[in-house]
Amino acid sequence: MFEKNLTIGYLLDFYGELLADRRRELMSLYYNEDYSLAEIAAEVGISRQGVRDAIKRGEEELRNFEDKLGMAARFAELQALSARLETVLDADSEPLSPALRKTLADICQRLK
Repeated sequence: MFEKNLTIGYLLDFYGELLADRRRELMSLYYNEDYSLAEIAAEVGISRQGVRDAIKRGEEELRNFEDKLGMAARFAELQALSARLETVLDADSEPLSPALRKTLADICQRLK
């Protein structure tokens, strides 16, 4: 359950602006603010079931965006690549030219 919530929260960071305002608000309260369905229902004035349905539809939308665009997966790959490049730069086991070292350092910085 925790991993699922983390994944949806991550997708919400990437694609949340593509959701309808109300759905984005409900999902943010649930995933980012850790509100319960009942707390959200009381806050926004709809039923608990209405909140649950909206969140489930939002989750499906986010997964569809990721399936079509793949931005979150690509970003995670770039972060991993950046970490590997930083390891190479820090290891200094093989001499790198100053220009190459600076280029790699710049790439790592931009990937963060």
